[in-house]
Amino acid sequence: MPNPSRLRAAAVTATALLLSSMVAGCGDDAQDEDLTAQKLSWKDCPAPSQAEGGGSAPSPLPDGDQWQCATMKVPRDWDDPKGDTIDIALIRARTSGDESHRIGSLIFNFGGPGGSGVSTLPAFGAEYAALRTRYDLVSFDPRGVGRSAGVRCENDQQLDAYFQQDGTPDDAAERTALLDNTKDFNAACKKNSAKMLPNVRTTDAARDMDLMRHVLGDDRLYYFGISYGTELGGVYAHLFPKNVGRAVFDAVVDPTQTSEQGSLGQAEGFQLALDNFADDCTSKTEDCPVGDTAQDVKDRIAGLLKSLDGKPIPGIFPRELTQSAATNGIAQALYSKDFWEYLTEGLEQAYAGDGKILMLLSDLMNGRNENGEYSNITAANISINCADDKPRYSTAQVQQRLPEFRAASSVFGDFLAWGMVSCTDWPVAGAADHPDVSAPGSAPILVVGNTGDPATPYEGARKMVEALGPGVGVELTYKGQGHGAYGSKNKCVQTAVNGYLLNGKVPATGTVCS
Repeated sequence: MPNPSRLRAAAVTATALLLSSMVAGCGDDAQDEDLTAQKLSWKDCPAPSQAEGGGSAPSPLPDGDQWQCATMKVPRDWDDPKGDTIDIALIRARTSGDESHRIGSLIFNFGGPGGSGVSTLPAFGAEYAALRTRYDLVSFDPRGVGRSAGVRCENDQQLDAYFQQDGTPDDAAERTALLDNTKDFNAACKKNSAKMLPNVRTTDAARDMDLMRHVLGDDRLYYFGISYGTELGGVYAHLFPKNVGRAVFDAVVDPTQTSEQGSLGQAEGFQLALDNFADDCTSKTEDCPVGDTAQDVKDRIAGLLKSLDGKPIPGIFPRELTQSAATNGIAQALYSKDFWEYLTEGLEQAYAGDGKILMLLSDLMNGRNENGEYSNITAANISINCADDKPRYSTAQVQQRLPEFRAASSVFGDFLAWGMVSCTDWPVAGAADHPDVSAPGSAPILVVGNTGDPATPYEGARKMVEALGPGVGVELTYKGQGHGAYGSKNKCVQTAVNGYLLNGKVPATGTVCS
């Protein structure tokens, strides 16, 4: 079942896994040592844990260097810095260039919230080769994620059922079932992770990053945030404006929106991406196999989802492709134009009664591997969002808002509207209506918006620039498709980003790449 932010960002990790085709606990004892003086012990990386997504240990870098991993201790509760500690899992690739030209460590957050940076960064080793000439490339599992005191909620079998449930209830009985399932999930999070749930807010992760900056030996934070990573970067800049070095925000979350406004914006964004997919398919010289016109493509998709609501089709045995799974799969494919061929093939097969491809895409969205094991991306995503977001929504409020969501998207509107109940019974109060990212005195932050982004609509980039404050945010526009801009390999975007991170050259505000 999608919820307001599962569609927003979680697929960054899933995308990396498709294209590249021991959870740490809380310390029991109080600590007295100065955590800023700790030394990291870097070693060859193990295979990712199940919570990080599983798989094999990262392959060597193109030049033969090995990825290195370490753990850093941070306070579990930053309001009690001398209390219990947790371990934050880190990964790095040492700079490939002359050490005399090294700037520092460039820290990446790939989004979610809930995505494992330790398992994701190696998938992009070649893509960030230019940045590695002057930086150590570093990423991490934020607190509550993967091996960094990863939050646990339901087990694999329970999650299979959770993602198969009807996420668009049509009557009182289905609404009750949805709410009961949500309550069960939230209760499992409390039972299994009560100690961590109050301490997974974005402000906590930002404080971890400042300690990380110090422990890595940098006077300033050099940062590349993608999707939710832009929100984390904005919160960091607000808390530590004088510590910002060179930072890039790509696929920008609108920091001024409530969770409801963000969900509505996503409905519009995913519908735009679906419109673009349909236009692209039907504009090619060969026949589009999933519709004669763009409207026909969208009508057939709507018809498929309506039929699956009452009669699922075979998916990946023994699971069936339900309406929820199909919608998740379609959304996953809209994160990158590179995925559109999989969406076309998946739709073709689904129309013929075979739901395997759409279910595979849905599994990628939800962090499920072929062995039926889930990463903790869903548990972490919901835990972080519910800890951050103050609003709690009732069924009556959702029903009142349904017409507006449906007007925004006939395909995704209902799912994103009903996803707003995810935090209704959450055991921890949310922090605020929206994050504070005002950062007077910060160094310039390059903010990159993509006009065709489904998950973080383009308008968010302008809102981020305005919220950061005068003289901080520098806006760059990419007229493209998919989630984010740098990963599109557009030369104009990469030249601008590399020029700033490597040489400190700030592009002219309002620069447009196409």
